Order: sequence, then structure tokens, then C-alpha cells
Amino acid sequence: MYAVFRTGGKQYRAAKGDVLRLEKIEADEGATVKFDDVLLIGEGSDIKVGNPVLSGSSVSGKVLRQGKSKKVPVVKFKRRQNYLRQGTHRQFFTEVEITSITGAGAKKAAAAKTDDAAKAEDKPAAKKAATEKPAAKKAATKKPAAKKKAAKKPAAKKKAAKKADK
Repeated sequence: MYAVFRTGGKQYRAAKGDVLRLEKIEADEGATVKFDDVLLIGEGSDIKVGNPVLSGSSVSGKVLRQGKSKKVPVVKFKRRQNYLRQGTHRQFFTEVEITSITGAGAKKAAAAKTDDAAKAEDKPAAKKAATEKPAAKKAATKKPAAKKKAAKKPAAKKKAAKKADK
């Protein structure tokens, strides 16, 4: 079973036992954290998608460590302006091991999908009847395309006639 959840402005796909590097979370090492913004839960071909989140479902994990990532160079440069600023940046992160994924809202989402599927089966018959009538109207109201006027010929003949007169 896997889940897609949202934290720190990003989305992560996780399964039980995965170790993820997330944006910094204010929690001590060894503490348990819970993520309630679960967007999707899946197991094989059975996938439950939230609208936008699955209510009642959550992903929980254990904080392994807090840290800073590698240095990344930051360069600000404007050509021909004698402007160059160089620096570095280290992003904070939290390493979390996923301990469990609970999907309480998955059953409600599945029931809603089956209701939508039943409604969708009724709609094609209504759509066929509705599409036949406008098609007949379009064929009757279609007008023939207007012909374009021929382009004017250049006045080269007159010049040739003047030269002959001389």
C-alpha cells in the first residue's frame, strides 16, 4: 500500500518503511509526526483519489534526524553592468521513516465513485438523443460557400502598346 501526501508545499509518494527527506518540520528526533493532507491511497490496481484530500486518512512517521543539505551555489549576475554577487545556500530538512498509512476515507470515496458510475451509464442514452437533433438542424441551415472575386490583372499590356506607338 502506498500514499501520496502533501507537506511543506510539496507532494511525496510513500509506502510503509520508506525513508523520506522532507522540508523542515518542527519536531524532535524520535518523535512521531502525522500527515493529514493525503491526496491518494493505492494498493495494486485499487486506487482511491481525494477531492482534493481523502478525509479520515493519514500517514504517520517517525523523525529520524534533522539536518542541512549540501551547499548550493547562488549567483546573481547582470552582464555589462559590473554586477556579480556569489553566495551559497543550505536547505534544512527532516528525515522521516513512514510507519503506517491509514485510509479510513477510502471506503466513502469508493461508494461515491460507484454512484457516479451508475449515473454515467444513464447519461449516454440521453446524450445520443440530444446530439441527433442538432445535427439535423446544422445540415439544413448550411449555406454554400461564396465564390471569391478574380484578382485584377496588371496593366502591362498598356505599356507594351505605348512602346509600339513610338
